[in-house]
Amino acid sequence: MATESPAFTLTLPVLPLDDEVVLPGMVVPLDLSDAEVRAAVEAAQAAARSEPGKPRLLLVPRIDGTYAKTGVLGTVEQVGRLADGDPGALIRGRSRVRIGAGTTGPGAALWVEGARIDESVPDPLPGQVADLVKEYKALATTWLKKRGAWQVVDRVQAIDDVSALADNSGYSPFLSTEQKVELLETADPVARLKLATQHLRHHLAEQDVAETIAKDVQEGVDKQQREFLLRRQLEAVRKELRELNGDSKDSAEESDDYRARVEAADLPEKVREAALKEVDKLERSSDQSPEGSWIRTWLDTVLEMPWNERTEDAYDIQGAQAILDAEHAGLEDVKERITEYLAVRKRRSERGLGVIGGRRGGAVLALVGPPGVGKTSLGESVAHAMGRKFVRVALGGVRDEAEIRGHRRTYVGALPGRIVRAIKEAGSMNPVVLLDEIDKVGSDFRGDPAAALLEVLDPAQNHTFRDHYLEVELDLSDVVFLATANVLEAIPEALADRMEIVRLDGYTEDEKVVIARDHLLPRQLERAGLAEDEVTLDEGALRKLAGEYTREAGVRTLERSIARLLRKVAAQHELGRRELPFTVRDEDLRALIGRPHHVPESAQDPAERRTSVPGVATGLAVTGAGGDVLFVEASLADPETGAAGLTLTGQLGDVMKESAQIALSFLRSHGAELELPVADLRDRGVHIHFPAGAVPKDGPSAGITMTTALASLLSGRLVRTDVAMTGEVSLTGRVLPIGGVKQKLLAAHRAGVTTVIIPKRNEPDLDDVPAEVLDKLDVHAVTDVRQVLELALAPATSGAAPEVPVAA
Repeated sequence: MATESPAFTLTLPVLPLDDEVVLPGMVVPLDLSDAEVRAAVEAAQAAARSEPGKPRLLLVPRIDGTYAKTGVLGTVEQVGRLADGDPGALIRGRSRVRIGAGTTGPGAALWVEGARIDESVPDPLPGQVADLVKEYKALATTWLKKRGAWQVVDRVQAIDDVSALADNSGYSPFLSTEQKVELLETADPVARLKLATQHLRHHLAEQDVAETIAKDVQEGVDKQQREFLLRRQLEAVRKELRELNGDSKDSAEESDDYRARVEAADLPEKVREAALKEVDKLERSSDQSPEGSWIRTWLDTVLEMPWNERTEDAYDIQGAQAILDAEHAGLEDVKERITEYLAVRKRRSERGLGVIGGRRGGAVLALVGPPGVGKTSLGESVAHAMGRKFVRVALGGVRDEAEIRGHRRTYVGALPGRIVRAIKEAGSMNPVVLLDEIDKVGSDFRGDPAAALLEVLDPAQNHTFRDHYLEVELDLSDVVFLATANVLEAIPEALADRMEIVRLDGYTEDEKVVIARDHLLPRQLERAGLAEDEVTLDEGALRKLAGEYTREAGVRTLERSIARLLRKVAAQHELGRRELPFTVRDEDLRALIGRPHHVPESAQDPAERRTSVPGVATGLAVTGAGGDVLFVEASLADPETGAAGLTLTGQLGDVMKESAQIALSFLRSHGAELELPVADLRDRGVHIHFPAGAVPKDGPSAGITMTTALASLLSGRLVRTDVAMTGEVSLTGRVLPIGGVKQKLLAAHRAGVTTVIIPKRNEPDLDDVPAEVLDKLDVHAVTDVRQVLELALAPATSGAAPEVPVAA
């Protein structure tokens, strides 16, 4: 522990040191040409004449004109000449002195009183202090070795005194004046050594960081210099090779020489000019410039585009018709429209009308229909019939406009749009491009891809299509674009206006049997590892699969059912439970793949049918998966417990809710005419429910269905099981036209319904319904709700009892 003497026992001349600190143990030379230094030394020499020993003085740091409170007792070791010839004195620091009041003395120097500070440390050293000494010596040794001061290392290692070891840091050039003053004024040797260790540790850490940065910089510079030298050497070697081979370029040089590649390529004139400008930029840019890599990637993309590659159209209309018939069963109207499309293109081509002012005629066909009806495969058949390359562009879930038009080249990882990539993939400028799931395109903050498709699909504009990445005009007028969608309403109106809509409304049961027999079964036999003669399905089994196991507009679920059936047969054969060959009949289906999932309403037990109670009617609807059968249930609340009013459930849209209000209002105003107890509608709550409540429903076509359900509820008469209906109802009872008649009638046929009620004004739509479906349906076209009730409601004397269902 450092202590002060109880009284000031020293009287010494002061030698001020400006911005300099001397610690005990240090030896420093001072210039005597400085007046203050000379005055202090002369005063110390004058005082030493009367006292034994060397002249003594007090070295005090002076920072910005302010003296420190602690100084160092110093002795004048020698007076003579410095290395530059000026007079000087050699001063050695001895011990710390606490400065007191000023006093008088000989000479011109300032004299002060002082007290020596005791800096003793117990011996032996405590364990922590000994560890601190070792740490400081290790850090000091590391620093001295980095500076190459090997001769000083042994001297530091020989110091055992804690105070002397801490003061030895006064020689460190990296310490600031403030840090040295702090060391001087810290009287406790252990605390002083901790402070010196901390300063040294921080300095070494900063030095390590600086050395790492310097090393990285040097390595980068060396790498650049080495790369530059190697490139120069490579150029020299290639030059010698060219001269040796008679000025011919080797393959590596040819791949790098973009100018030669651009000039040799068969490019359109404007594209060639743009490419040569980019080559000029590439030659001016340095190898390290990031712009160089962007230009090379752009040039590679331009050179890989099939600018003048085209396939010859094979306009064999009869052959095209044969291909469509062979690859697709049913869909006669769709195949007829595609044949018309090809025939018109052939005649225009033969008469030289292919290009008019840069524009080509011809519509963009949009195939709209439920999943699994063959939209994508129809696109492949069109390409097959025309003899063109086929490319499919999946647009489902695309939300970035740059996916269509491409990214700007300045972005990292920029790519051309999907249209350009499709043409590049096809390898010709006139492929058949199928824009799949165009109704699934979304929009967000990155733009609207559907808006970018407007130019692509417009024959009046797409001959000058500009991709953001290429930034050169691309002629898309000879590309045959086909689009597919499940829901027409989901396509933006402006985009739908540029396309001709071709509807695929689904297959009849007979068509599904043909498709399963000719297309699905052979494909699934191969996938199951079975030969055609090992497993066969008779027509009865296929018809039951299509009618009772899968009720859908397309054939995807039917194909999955056939695959499941064949897997079951193959597994049983491998387990030794079944011999092959094997013929699957309709009675074998339940044992192989379980019970049917879609039993027609007419085939169920009368007590289990939904329409076995009053207040339930069968309607027809159109969903994204095609036509479907929709049931409407109605009930009246107990007059004592239920509140009056209309309650609607089943996730209905606003239009359907309004149709329910209209149906209720019509019955209230015309109930007496229809012989219905309308008082129940005024005094009791009415509840209308559409089952499958998790599925959103909307549209006006359930109007007559809701009216029929309410009329059945009030009259107690059952709705006929074999009747389904669709149509909008007005307040006056008129039945107004609706859409999707073909899909709804196909759904009724699949569900086993035999009688269908449609609006009179939808009668022309029956021309689109397959003849085999119309032959099995009794279709009634009506104009008034009274006709609907007369056809749909069973006589009052038959069916269930006339009790009215009550909702608690």
